[in-house]
Amino acid sequence: MMKKQLIMEKALELFATQGFDATTVQQITDYCGISKGAFYLSFKSKDELIIAIIDHFMMRFTADIDHVVRSTNDNLLYEFYHATFRSFHEHFAFAKILMKEQSHSFNKDFFLKMRYYDTLINRTILMLIERLYGKSIEPIKYDLIFSIKGFMHTFSQLFLFSSSPQDLHLLSQSLVEKTNLLAKQVTIPFISKDLFEILKQPINEEITKEQLIGMVEEKLADIEEPIAKESLILLKQQLLDPTLSPAIVKGLLENIRNHPECKWISYLLRNYFEF
Repeated sequence: MMKKQLIMEKALELFATQGFDATTVQQITDYCGISKGAFYLSFKSKDELIIAIIDHFMMRFTADIDHVVRSTNDNLLYEFYHATFRSFHEHFAFAKILMKEQSHSFNKDFFLKMRYYDTLINRTILMLIERLYGKSIEPIKYDLIFSIKGFMHTFSQLFLFSSSPQDLHLLSQSLVEKTNLLAKQVTIPFISKDLFEILKQPINEEITKEQLIGMVEEKLADIEEPIAKESLILLKQQLLDPTLSPAIVKGLLENIRNHPECKWISYLLRNYFEF
């Protein structure tokens, strides 16, 4: 296991029981069995470690639900909810501290980072709504974004406050019914397009082709699995000289999507190639 990954995993265990503020770098290094010097070779500060943990999990979550929305044709709304709560269940410790810390964190970097991912999730949910309902709910689609996010947040708390296992199938079915009822019955919109634009975190930088090539090269240096590695090589070539058919590019993206270290680059490439 890479040292940075070890530190993040061990720190997450401490954060889950003690919270961000109460956990010190000394406690983290003691728990990892490393020196402070080794810690600071990986992270400049505890805040940088926290942001790295947020990126690690939120990149995966954002990429996973985006893939579901873009690629699923049957039972799209069900698959969206099921993927959401399955991810929450799989990363329970992270989700628990995230929900706890968001309610009282005054760290500017933490706040801006979460708003950044919130904006990406809003985009994905808007795509979901437009795929599901088309122009028929144009006046209320921004309200529906906030309703769906409310379902995601509120029902996620069942995992925190209940010790019994949750039926993800039934939960997803129930939320599909609730969402469809809202889409059909709501007639008085509150969130306008202008208000939606004001509320979202602006994403000032679009990822350039050159930046993507650099990110692919970084992944190539770390990845050993042959299919993922070969797929990344071909995707890099496609960025440099786009000669492959869309079907082949989609297949290459699918090859890397499920690799735990490639979810984010897969998400970025999928958006770049407009799939």
